[in-house]
Amino acid sequence: MEQLRRTLEHSAFGVCAWMGDKMGISRSRVRTYFIYLSCLSLGSSLLFYFFVAFWLNVREYMREGRRQMGW
Repeated sequence: MEQLRRTLEHSAFGVCAWMGDKMGISRSRVRTYFIYLSCLSLGSSLLFYFFVAFWLNVREYMREGRRQMGW
């Protein structure tokens, strides 16, 4: 069950997991806040979510590039 949860979190960009780890709160609470916030703001919080997901992917690609170049 834990492996399934990790796979789903990684395939969903891992934004809630990253934010929860950075703020020191549970990942499920961050997900719940995103759900409520997107309902209250008519989906505008999804723009923030996608922006953070994009930024995390760019950051990961940059790290991979540095590892391959030996920096």
